[in-house]
Amino acid sequence: MCRTDAGFTLIEAVIAMAIAAVLFAIAVPAWTNARAAVHGAATRAALEGSLLDAVRHAGITATEVVICPSSDAGRCTGSPDWSRGWIVFADLDADRGRDANETLLRRAPPLEGGVRLRSTQGRTRLVIQPNGDQVEQFGPPGGKAVLAMAEWEQANIGYLPGCSGEATAACDTFRQQKGICPE
Repeated sequence: MCRTDAGFTLIEAVIAMAIAAVLFAIAVPAWTNARAAVHGAATRAALEGSLLDAVRHAGITATEVVICPSSDAGRCTGSPDWSRGWIVFADLDADRGRDANETLLRRAPPLEGGVRLRSTQGRTRLVIQPNGDQVEQFGPPGGKAVLAMAEWEQANIGYLPGCSGEATAACDTFRQQKGICPE
């Protein structure tokens, strides 16, 4: 009598589980990195969209536009943490704060996927001038700097220690007009 066993031996099952474990160990970090890259790209796109909306509105309406961190759609938080979202609004009275009569152009929701977006301490807002050429970045008194459009991507909302590169001419003009670009 010949008997054929159907099924797996213990060795075959252990080998299959070991192969699955190795594949899982490779896949999880790759998946995590891919998700982080997607969330980072979405954050960059949202920030660039906010900046473009602000420049467009400032140029069309000849008013200053402010981009600042906000956890609600009403007020700027005054925090360097932009991870809870931000707002873009037309600053009609130039007080750098949103009032009831000032148009809310865009509200970015809190960032997903553990992405954190921070500016340097004291740098809590961007102010787009009506000509759209320059972006002012305001911090504590005496700590003002200019952030030119050409250096936006490199600066990532950070403080520029000085003006350099393609933005030098714009910075020199701005320095003469307002005297706020650091030497």
